[in-house]
Amino acid sequence: MANADHSRAGTLDIRTHRITKRFGGVSALSDVSVEVRAGCIHALVGENGAGKSTLGKIIAGVHEPDSGGLYLGGVAVRFGSPRDARRYGVARVAQEPTLVPRRSVLENVYLGVEPSSVGFTRQKQLRKHYRHLEKELGYSLDPHDFAGSLRLADQQKVEVMRAVARNARVIVFDEPTASLPADDAERLFATVRQLSSAGTTVVYISHYLEEVLALADSVSVLRDGRLVRTAATGDETPETLIQAMLGRSLEHFFPERAQTFGINPPVLSVENLSLRGAFTDVSFEICAGEIVGLAGLVGSGRSEVAHAIFAAHKHDSGDVVMEGRKTRFRRPSDAMRAGIALVPENRTRQGLLMKRSVTENIALASLDDRSIAGVVNQTQERRLAREMVERLDVRTSELTTHAGALSGGNQQKLLFARWLARSPKVLIVDEPTRGVDVGAKSAIYGLLKELADRGTAVLLISSEIEEIVGLSDRVLVMRDGRLVAEFERSQATEDAVIVAAFAATSAVA
Repeated sequence: MANADHSRAGTLDIRTHRITKRFGGVSALSDVSVEVRAGCIHALVGENGAGKSTLGKIIAGVHEPDSGGLYLGGVAVRFGSPRDARRYGVARVAQEPTLVPRRSVLENVYLGVEPSSVGFTRQKQLRKHYRHLEKELGYSLDPHDFAGSLRLADQQKVEVMRAVARNARVIVFDEPTASLPADDAERLFATVRQLSSAGTTVVYISHYLEEVLALADSVSVLRDGRLVRTAATGDETPETLIQAMLGRSLEHFFPERAQTFGINPPVLSVENLSLRGAFTDVSFEICAGEIVGLAGLVGSGRSEVAHAIFAAHKHDSGDVVMEGRKTRFRRPSDAMRAGIALVPENRTRQGLLMKRSVTENIALASLDDRSIAGVVNQTQERRLAREMVERLDVRTSELTTHAGALSGGNQQKLLFARWLARSPKVLIVDEPTRGVDVGAKSAIYGLLKELADRGTAVLLISSEIEEIVGLSDRVLVMRDGRLVAEFERSQATEDAVIVAAFAATSAVA
């Protein structure tokens, strides 16, 4: 059990020596040797499938290496489980928290290390330890709340508290900000810096290169399961990291496009659309072959507008017009038949069937086209899946592989494949590159350009202003449920979009 002040028992350096790990016939890591100095923040970056998460999991005892050595404080160790790693002071905070949802915050923090007397937990002592822990980390969480009722950011705080309560001297953070809004991410950065200052060694895995350069002391780049290089973050830039990750430079990260607004006819028009408590009097149109960016802060109503267009939410007033005709969509299937597709913000909860195969996920939106009397033609289903996997370069060894076994970037491609199989007239994409690496981002950007060039009208919703400005023909900005600004491509700078998102007065003419 941790002492009341949770003092560290001493710092630990980490060294991996020629670590190799294979999963079936796929090599995840090959001869990877990395040194992490004690008390420092060391980042691991690379594309999805580069091996960074696998290396983090080996350090934390989730996986065992096939060969090679792991050293903590100069001592060779071999972990058979995360519990073995915790005995040596190593903990892991994953992208998706692993809490017991129907247990309290207090119980989750001290699960398995409760102070007890003759088998009975000393609640008073437990609460005292918890108060010390809150004070040390600067957190304020009700210890009696169920963990499952907390926001994702607060669940991650519980994970950090759990690690510190066990006097963890090494903490592996695996994509901790992939699903967090900016303000919660900043709070997590402060916690990571605080832990490092107190002597904790941090291994930090992230797709966000600016984040890595601002937070970490050093960074190791992995590509195709091999170490490319390790360097001080002060010697790296986003451009140098991208080149190391991909083995090439990205001179034109955002594809060039021809102006389409006003040339092609509108495919989708939204007229005075309103949903109480979410958005009010939203009006805009998208032309064939146009990419329209919808920007705004989290909570501005962007996603709610997308779901209302797709009939996933019922709007209170206003109209959705497809190709000049007012619609009355009662459910998403009506919108789909009209030619609208939606790639949702959360691919694991709103998009994919994680325990179903690649084939089933791709074919899900077009089963009617491949069924007779309710019986699916599996030959056609497999043919479709194979075609879409090849077209979008989905990295999977088998079409029978479960979606949950794929990397984040390949899961996102799987969602695109599902809708591209229907050849939609309007494609709505909500945070299409969240939690994917820079290589997958580049592929998704190219795909959006290709679709627009073929005449698809694209509504792009993103929290990344650079992405909105770099891809869009026009940019719309929402604030507090209202459309407050519209910019042509030549006017759409990052500064202009940010000012519109935060400003107190409307910028709409």
